[in-house]
Amino acid sequence: MASKFTLPKFSMPKSGNSSFDLKALKTFNWSSLKKLASPHAADDLNKFLEKMPVNAGQTMLVIAAVAWASAAGLGLFVTVQLQQLTEISAKLEEAEALKPIVPSITNEAINATEVKAFVESIKDVYRDITIRDNGSTIVLTSTSTGNFGQWREAVGHVQNGGSGWRVNVERLCVGRECEREPLAAALTINKVSVKNPSG
Repeated sequence: MASKFTLPKFSMPKSGNSSFDLKALKTFNWSSLKKLASPHAADDLNKFLEKMPVNAGQTMLVIAAVAWASAAGLGLFVTVQLQQLTEISAKLEEAEALKPIVPSITNEAINATEVKAFVESIKDVYRDITIRDNGSTIVLTSTSTGNFGQWREAVGHVQNGGSGWRVNVERLCVGRECEREPLAAALTINKVSVKNPSG
């Protein structure tokens, strides 16, 4: 049969007194502490734990078990997700490190004054062709198809005109399909700009 024991009683010091009451310590039953360290105390704890389902109720134990299982499952899920995110992050960093540095190439409109100076320099070369500038665009026209050879040479001259020029054909018309002049060409001039992505 399990032994019963009671905790010894002793008085705490009063609020006005900073030291313990020596009389209370002298009257303390020190032999009562031996009961806490006896083998019977461990038996009492085992019996208490065995009777826990009866005392606490099976419903409360089921609720506690479900709560602990949910917490464990959530912890496992979070751990797995963190591991996967870590692996994905490492792969992204590896892919970013292997990505080559490619410069960006863009077209920039050429300065209108440069276009105007070029048009003035070739007007005297192709006298039968009307050559005029419109911003970064050069327009070449002729009222006769007989000037086709000269007109073609003027178009080629514009395409090879300046250093770093990139010429785009906006309009090209030869013959009866043309609305006004039988020979017409509109060439827009840009310059290629190469920029390093690192700045």
